[in-house]
Amino acid sequence: MSFFGSAAFFMVMGLLLLPAIGLGIMGRSLKGYRTAASVLVIGLVLWPNKLQLVWLIAFYAMEFLLVKFYLKLRLAQGEKRKAAVYRLFLVLCVLPLFLSKLSETSWGPSFSLFQFLGISYLTFRVAQMIIEIYDGIIKEVRWLDFTDFLLLFPTFSCGPIDRSRRYMEDGNHVYTREAYLELLGDGLLKILIGVIYKFILAALCNKGVVFFENPQSLLEYIGYGYCYGIYMFFDFAGYSAMAIGTGYVLGIKVPENFNKPFISIDMKDFWNRWHMTLSFWFRDFLFSRFMMLAIKEKWFSSRLTGALVGFIINMLVMGAWHGFAPHYILYGLYHGLLLALTEIYQKKSKFYKTHKKETWYKRVSWFITLNMVMFGFLLFSGALI
Repeated sequence: MSFFGSAAFFMVMGLLLLPAIGLGIMGRSLKGYRTAASVLVIGLVLWPNKLQLVWLIAFYAMEFLLVKFYLKLRLAQGEKRKAAVYRLFLVLCVLPLFLSKLSETSWGPSFSLFQFLGISYLTFRVAQMIIEIYDGIIKEVRWLDFTDFLLLFPTFSCGPIDRSRRYMEDGNHVYTREAYLELLGDGLLKILIGVIYKFILAALCNKGVVFFENPQSLLEYIGYGYCYGIYMFFDFAGYSAMAIGTGYVLGIKVPENFNKPFISIDMKDFWNRWHMTLSFWFRDFLFSRFMMLAIKEKWFSSRLTGALVGFIINMLVMGAWHGFAPHYILYGLYHGLLLALTEIYQKKSKFYKTHKKETWYKRVSWFITLNMVMFGFLLFSGALI
């Protein structure tokens, strides 16, 4: 059984959603039931590979203790927050993910470390909590809230990546019958759209991926890149839509993950539309903080130089988040360089400033952007390495 990938999963999910629908219609809290259902589903999915379940339990216990212990230390610090302590806890929080990615490489340890489905997405949820505890925004973390947030089963393996304060506001909200019925209708529609995307449109696109498999000529590489990129969209956007819709049924307004990415007119526009919860996470918790520190410490001669370095670091880390394989690192570097070049062009080019609002320019920019995006997917696929 796999998340949104097997008949068994949909049967179990359907049975578990029925009581949730009943509670929502009656105007009851979904929190406790939602958490119990998530633990059950995750247990069933991971049960065939019990080592994954063991690693998940170890990860969960470690991360919960890190959050609670750091919160206690941070509250004791008051206004005199200690950056060194914060960085230590952030490193410890991310360490299991690093060890997991290291275990996937040919040059890493011969035994697996923290190898379980969903660790990439779970790590970012916890890291966000550590960061916002440091900022003094999060002042309390309850066990049930933490468990509910971390283990919501629709978003467990592939996101979207939610923010804890937003999630807990939803999670503790009790809907009226009318409000829940509206949320339920929206959720079921999203699930239906996700099914069409993933099981019909993505399946059709995958035929093109198979047709152009092992490309040899330039045209075959172009065909493979386009088919793979469009397949990736329908597969991942379909998964996300089903996850979001299921979250709605469980009373959580999971954030959107895609917004028509293939109409983007530049690379910054693309990353504001593609895998938005991941892109915005990096923007808020890596790029923006890097820029603030760079400005404060005067690392660069200008803000533009700092932004260029920030874009490259940001996307390199994003590439490594997918894995330490060379094609993931190259994918991150490629997008970092494209974002840096886009920033230079938009800040320095008189031609851009003169024509950026004109229809012909937007169409040309869209065409160039689309091809750069598809080449990025070709890199991501590993077909060039």
